[in-house]
Amino acid sequence: MEKCKVEKDFSDNGKYYVLKKKAVPEVLLKVVEAKRLLESEKAISIQEATDQVGLSRSSFYKYKDDIFPFHDNARGKTITFVLQMDDEPGLLSVVLGIIAKYNANILTIHQTIPINGVASLTLSIEILPNAKNVSELIEEIETKKGIHYLKILARE
Repeated sequence: MEKCKVEKDFSDNGKYYVLKKKAVPEVLLKVVEAKRLLESEKAISIQEATDQVGLSRSSFYKYKDDIFPFHDNARGKTITFVLQMDDEPGLLSVVLGIIAKYNANILTIHQTIPINGVASLTLSIEILPNAKNVSELIEEIETKKGIHYLKILARE
């Protein structure tokens, strides 16, 4: 069985796709490999990691936030993401309701003081064994009125 990758759509609609490895462009596979090297070898620099996989640093920075390895055993994992949202009463409650609807558990939550009517929110959620589709959870949050931006920061 070939490994799969999750790749974020390059347009602004923020959809996610699951692709077989053979369908993923080589540059994106090299980004994933460089990220793996950086995680496994703590003393390695980005330049060293990109050199080892034959990738330019500019390509690494261009795509590093848009491709992650897909793990079938994502249940029981932690995902941390940041989003920018309008400072509107009830919007945070809507986001938290979506997370609850997908049977994920909120571990940490931090909201900044709004500037010009926009606040940043950082959330860490645990994907429980009975959780529903994580990609759909992220997509549903992204499509809510008042949400400007959502980016996955980390997966453990």
